[in-house]
Amino acid sequence: MMQTLPFVVLRMAVYFGITLAYVLVTGAGAGIGFGVGALGDAAFQAGSTFWGGLIGFGIVGAVMYWAREYILYIVKAGHIAVLVELIEGKPMPEGRSQVEHGRVVVTQRFAQASVLFAVDQLIKGVLRAVTGLIRGILTILPIPGARQLTGILHAFLQVAVGFIDEVILAYAIRTGSTNPWGSAKDALVLYGQNYKVMLKNATWLAIIVYLLSFVVFLVMLAPAALIVYLMPGAWAAGGFVFAFLFAWAFKAALLEPFAIACLMQVYFKTIEGQQPAPEWDARLEQMSKKFRELKARAVGSQPQPDASAQPA
Repeated sequence: MMQTLPFVVLRMAVYFGITLAYVLVTGAGAGIGFGVGALGDAAFQAGSTFWGGLIGFGIVGAVMYWAREYILYIVKAGHIAVLVELIEGKPMPEGRSQVEHGRVVVTQRFAQASVLFAVDQLIKGVLRAVTGLIRGILTILPIPGARQLTGILHAFLQVAVGFIDEVILAYAIRTGSTNPWGSAKDALVLYGQNYKVMLKNATWLAIIVYLLSFVVFLVMLAPAALIVYLMPGAWAAGGFVFAFLFAWAFKAALLEPFAIACLMQVYFKTIEGQQPAPEWDARLEQMSKKFRELKARAVGSQPQPDASAQPA
């Protein structure tokens, strides 16, 4: 991962920039609300300060919601592309920055950000179906308290699966496929037939990543509380919100690419020499509407023969 330092720096700039935007716009909203509240009594001023800050926070959240597919396209997928090539032992091309090279590779595989985002959403839907299958198996086991335990396990697996969807995208880049739907379908079938190995590694990595994120959250509580104190009408809960944002930025910028690089190595090594098993293809098709949609798009994206061409 450290060989991709330009992308690590880019991720830090993006995610800590997002956190800074939340802090600044929330503070500006609170300041405006505080000024408006000066027209009324103390209770009115406290309420207007709170709502001003909340509106500012919501504005940044709305902007990030609409920008999420471009962050996936430029930052996450570009980083994955470079990680894949480094894992494969390929040298970076000279005369072009690492970030630019990652963008070019992603563009070759996914012509538009909307295509990559749509593929990613379908992948996540199929992965949720797989974790649902595992939960269903566990609920029928004769274990005391199994239902409660599987509820907790299912929630945790959903967190672990959050790393695997980007590994599935890495498969399309590694194979050089120009049909992103078809490569995602094959990658999901390969994941399904090796789900035990992948989920075991993803679970351990999720534990490590979220424990470290929690430590960062605790460390950032003090400076976050200071930021809230400096805001007009200091928010009681604002320190927790900003500390959470700092921890999220640290996780997204540094811990997630580490986990994904680890899972890529596991996935590529595990599937080496394997072909997508028809029984797992049929199983995923039966259990997941998203997988059926993925297969339909894969067929629709295949190049069609030229009907006007005459046989020799």
